Amino acid sequence: MNELVEGVRSGDTRSLARAITLVENGDEAAYELVAAIYPHTGHAHSVGFTGPPGVGKSSLISALVAHVRAGAESVGVISVDPSSPFTQGALLGDRIRLADHFLDPGVFIRSMGTRGHAGGLAEATLQALLVLDAAGKDVVFLETVGTGQSDVGVLSIADTVVLALQPGSGDSVQALKAGIMEIPDVIAVNKCDHPLARATANDVRQVLALGPADAARPPVVLTDALSGTGIAELWDAIAAHGTSPELAERRRRNLAAEVFSVASARAGRHLEAAVAGNPRLARLLEQVERRELDPLSAVRAILQEVFRIGDEDRTDTL
Repeated sequence: MNELVEGVRSGDTRSLARAITLVENGDEAAYELVAAIYPHTGHAHSVGFTGPPGVGKSSLISALVAHVRAGAESVGVISVDPSSPFTQGALLGDRIRLADHFLDPGVFIRSMGTRGHAGGLAEATLQALLVLDAAGKDVVFLETVGTGQSDVGVLSIADTVVLALQPGSGDSVQALKAGIMEIPDVIAVNKCDHPLARATANDVRQVLALGPADAARPPVVLTDALSGTGIAELWDAIAAHGTSPELAERRRRNLAAEVFSVASARAGRHLEAAVAGNPRLARLLEQVERRELDPLSAVRAILQEVFRIGDEDRTDTL
């Protein structure tokens, strides 16, 4: 383990790949690994990209990687892909649009499967970010699945959140309906050569104006990932947010929230396994299905059996 920790801290590519595989698979050795590297984290600027599928998130990240590398900063990229329903692995695997950077020793790229995790993020994403942070990466880009309105989990781990939209798709209206405009720190309207690009940017600004008067207004940047238009301006907006005085407090809040998120996910899996392995608890579900027992009574019985949680945890909202 000491050899792996040292390999991670030195930025060795094979060590990074092995370490992320451990945390992604929930291997027991991952606990020791993350505990060892955690004191050496907190330096990388993590940038999360969210937005509808097909908007060009991979292309934007590829262009930003080239821009950042021109400044000699090291980069990590984690692409969270839809999982194969058969293998639970990343469905898209190698990121074709990031292929230009595969041979750059200053760039580490990894695809991870969502494995059914709600919100488009794999549970191990935070740990993977910590691994790249400990490896000395200056910037870590996180690309989410792009599940649209439900894709809000990125906010809980990224320092800066970029929402990518495309012209003429009605994304700004959908984002308003979903409350997604409350999430981003920077908004990129990609494919700015589209005739409706400026109109879409204006729509987004109008949506933002409907928010609270004292709320921060994220900058809206017109970009085109393929031609490089607006990429420097987009990075300037991201970098400016990365130096904001509120960032330290956000990081503290995000880390605490992620502890609860991971704990809840693991408790949920334990609960499902416990019920499936206990015929008496399984019969409770059958009684609910036959409407012989109400759901909340079943919940109390299951929690009492599995977690020894009794009526003291009842609330008026249950």
